[in-house]
Amino acid sequence: MGRKDGKRVKNVDLMYSIVPYIMDKRYDALNAITVRVPYDPMHEYIRKMHKEKGIDISHLCLVTAAYVRAVSQHKALNRFIVNKKIYKRDGIWVGMVVLRPGETESTMTKVRFEPTDTIFDVNEKMMKMINDNNNQAGSNSTDKLMKTLTSVPGLLKTGVALIKFADKHGLLPRAIIDASPFHVSMVISNLASIRTNHIHHHVYEFGTTGMLVTMGNSQYIPKQKANGEIELERQMPLGVVMDERIASGSYFAKAFATLRRVLKNPELLEVPPETLDLED
Repeated sequence: MGRKDGKRVKNVDLMYSIVPYIMDKRYDALNAITVRVPYDPMHEYIRKMHKEKGIDISHLCLVTAAYVRAVSQHKALNRFIVNKKIYKRDGIWVGMVVLRPGETESTMTKVRFEPTDTIFDVNEKMMKMINDNNNQAGSNSTDKLMKTLTSVPGLLKTGVALIKFADKHGLLPRAIIDASPFHVSMVISNLASIRTNHIHHHVYEFGTTGMLVTMGNSQYIPKQKANGEIELERQMPLGVVMDERIASGSYFAKAFATLRRVLKNPELLEVPPETLDLED
């Protein structure tokens, strides 16, 4: 039976057909890395957009847009594994941790992006999501799902068990998938916004998340110039944890190189990608 949030990928390297049977749990297949990206080009771009075009773009938006661009060039980033089978995802879904104004407890929500989205598209969708969450406190689809599961004694245990079973066998209704923050391509959290460092956060076993990224406080890192001199470069560390069953280490490395390249030159994100790496 097919899934409502993805389609089977069959023409993959033999190794990736076998690996899900060897590492059948996502927590057995997690790799972690700190990806450091130049801070100043991002900061200057944000200032430029505000001053020249009156557009407010956040660091979170820039990193998200860079991830979307990386997915457009490296299709395996948007794959996921359920019940030992590999799927390609329907759309690029990014889960985000949102802290509403005046509240201390955060909530999770998600936004759908397309491979052709520019920085302006990403910013518009994220601003809409933030405004919707601020105006509908406690009533987004994720909040409603959690309230339903906790509203009746005993329902949480039974309901979650049924959801996990249905998810494993492709029976989960689209409404629950759309409400679940665990059925996404990536989860991202800007820890720098609360003045703390990045962490390497586990990727959830439940759901289909293939990567979790946290943004930390900027840091000055020694860097050797071409002439041998050492200078301090301000960088933003990204704590990345990924499911290695969807792609090899070298594949992830190429994707991270794409992410660094566009964050070093954010203007590249103002136009759609010239080419797309799409599933057959």
